[in-house]
Amino acid sequence: MESRVLSRSAAISGLPPLRKPPQDAGNVSFISMRSIGTVGEGGNVIWGRQLRPALLLDSSPVVASLSIGKREILRPSLAAASSPAEGNDSAGEKIAPVGFFNKYPALVTGFFFFMWYFLNVIFNIINKKIYNYFPYPYFVSVIHLFVGVVYCLVSWAVGLPKRAPIDSKLLKLLIPVAVCHALGHVTSNVSFAAVAVSFTHTIKALEPFFNAAASQFILGQSIPFTLWLSLAPVVIGVSMASLTELSFNWTGFISAMISNISFTYRSIYSKKAMTDMDSTNVYAYISIIALFVCIPPAIIIEGPQLMKHGFSDAVAKVGMTKFISDLFWVGMFYHLYNQLATNTLERVAPLTHAVGNVLKRVFVIGFSIIIFGNKISTQTGIGTCIAIAGVAIYSFIKAKMEENKRQMKAA
Repeated sequence: MESRVLSRSAAISGLPPLRKPPQDAGNVSFISMRSIGTVGEGGNVIWGRQLRPALLLDSSPVVASLSIGKREILRPSLAAASSPAEGNDSAGEKIAPVGFFNKYPALVTGFFFFMWYFLNVIFNIINKKIYNYFPYPYFVSVIHLFVGVVYCLVSWAVGLPKRAPIDSKLLKLLIPVAVCHALGHVTSNVSFAAVAVSFTHTIKALEPFFNAAASQFILGQSIPFTLWLSLAPVVIGVSMASLTELSFNWTGFISAMISNISFTYRSIYSKKAMTDMDSTNVYAYISIIALFVCIPPAIIIEGPQLMKHGFSDAVAKVGMTKFISDLFWVGMFYHLYNQLATNTLERVAPLTHAVGNVLKRVFVIGFSIIIFGNKISTQTGIGTCIAIAGVAIYSFIKAKMEENKRQMKAA
């Protein structure tokens, strides 16, 4: 027993003397004298994050000399004094605030749809009112594009959005798209000036038929029989509406049909001109090119009449102020509704896109009949409803097909 005690005392005496910690060892504020530093000051960083004080304790020579129990006491105290940027969660990461657009996506998408419809209806109303006292659709088409181009240039100047660079290769791809866009836009306006707005939109309901025909016979894509069958009500409905339309004339009808063909080819060339550029910049470049395409026909076809009596007659009817303001606002609404349509359709699935396009046409036809008081026969009303229903069925089937293709590629 005595030998054991002596051996233990000898072992203890062989150890170096331990320094007695201060009386306020429970308070860990003396550790803060060792500069840890923050991220901004070039402190200890791992993968862009500041080291937690608990990790620094293990490498500290002062703390290494303390007992494990003391370290357990120090750790929570240092954690409480850590940087507030680390947050209060257990992982020590800051929780980013959720923005309104991310918190309510359905509400934002609904607002986009509302603005798209609203701007489209207002554009059609102002556009038709202008043609009632200024029947020069080529010149008005140029004004539509000119106001939109000025809007794009101002937006680029302030950096909202930032202008995307364009090269000769991309320009060659966009020129056919812009030419088809210009031709479709001008012929649509010729039809709007010649017949009722509701009738033009009824004829333009045939656009899916031309798209399907182009896909089958030009692009060589196989169109299912069910898709062709869904287009039968569209053709029948447009035919019924055309036979008894009170405002029918061949200029309005043929122009609307040419517009359908032009926009069909625009879709074909757009697929070939797929680019990483955002839709806002693409539409801006297309508008600029289309403006230069539309100016020569306007000068050649309507220039002499405009200089002779076109402008003077319009000013005599409504006044200079209203004439200029109408042209400005119709151009603004044209550009904004097209831009909102692009932004809206980017946010939704193909099926929602299809339904949205059909409902837009219903809204425009309905509001144009109410605003202008156009009288339509019973057969015209039935034919219009059949055509719109056929477009809805076609759009639904096509959207489901696109969705199935996308799911198969993802699988």
